[in-house]
Amino acid sequence: MSSLLLGGLVFVFLSAATSIGMMVRARLPDHHLNSESKDVIRLATAVVGTLSALALGLLIASAKSSYDNAEAEMRTAAARILLLDRVMAHYGPETDDARRLLRELIEKRLSRGWTAETTDEASGTALGEYQDIEAVQGDLRSLSPRDDVQRSLQARALEVSGMVAETHWLLVESGREGLPWAFLAVLVCWLGLLFSTFGLQAPVNPTVLSILFVCALSVAGAVFLISDMANPYVGLVRVSEAPLQSALERLGKP
Repeated sequence: MSSLLLGGLVFVFLSAATSIGMMVRARLPDHHLNSESKDVIRLATAVVGTLSALALGLLIASAKSSYDNAEAEMRTAAARILLLDRVMAHYGPETDDARRLLRELIEKRLSRGWTAETTDEASGTALGEYQDIEAVQGDLRSLSPRDDVQRSLQARALEVSGMVAETHWLLVESGREGLPWAFLAVLVCWLGLLFSTFGLQAPVNPTVLSILFVCALSVAGAVFLISDMANPYVGLVRVSEAPLQSALERLGKP
């Protein structure tokens, strides 16, 4: 489910909960909404409101952590790719094929996107990304070093290429985590209860309706941000590909 759709559904749900509260208010006897009853309702909803605020804060913090980790992984991956290219350049012209494969790997990643769903897809004659990385490693293993310097460079290149491959598999595994949907569903139910009590107690006038509309929109926006940042490689709030673009401009240089 897209983040925009999820945010829109939450907004509709909260608006419906508020409308239900207003409709129930019009049908309740007056003594059900006297000052004593409203005090009890406020105390009960304060507990739910506190729980909702804590849960929303935890989800936002978790999503922000996922986004920050993904951003760091992007910069780290770009740095490792540049380091691998430079190590192979120092080895000599024997690594030209491996360097070309490495450049094609980055071009493919930029065209397909940096997601777990696309990195391993085969497209026509194009291989999955993990096969490209393994091809680079295969070329490196087939090298025949002539001296200690080249042996050291070969070992270093294999080490860095292994870290690049590790980054790929970490992306694949972490891409399956997503949002804690059960947690989010309970949170939305709590918020629906809160907004229904708002409608139950609020007088029906344009000012109150406008405030409740803005509040529902704000909460839906928070849910949208949580969902979008929890999937940092897709959506509107995504990790920038600038480090990879910058790396691509430097690959293959002597």
